[in-house]
Amino acid sequence: MSSITLDLPQGLETDLKAKAVQLGFSLSDYILRVLSGKKMVETPTMPKTGAELVAYWEKEGLYGYRSDILDSQKHARAIREKAERRNYA
Repeated sequence: MSSITLDLPQGLETDLKAKAVQLGFSLSDYILRVLSGKKMVETPTMPKTGAELVAYWEKEGLYGYRSDILDSQKHARAIREKAERRNYA
């Protein structure tokens, strides 16, 4: 692994450390994630209720993004039937 030294603007290191602590990462792990473009979970804890989970999905753009699926039960059946007819060669 190689290393790079950066001269950060005043206060940026403090802000980065605070955000890393808030998300439960070490400073170096947090900076690596930011630089690599990995999405960060903005909540320090995982959702504990169904309502919190749906709110999280909505915030992340995961809930309701397939507006073309009008009947989720029918769609799930079609996926399952397709998988059952799959040929493994």
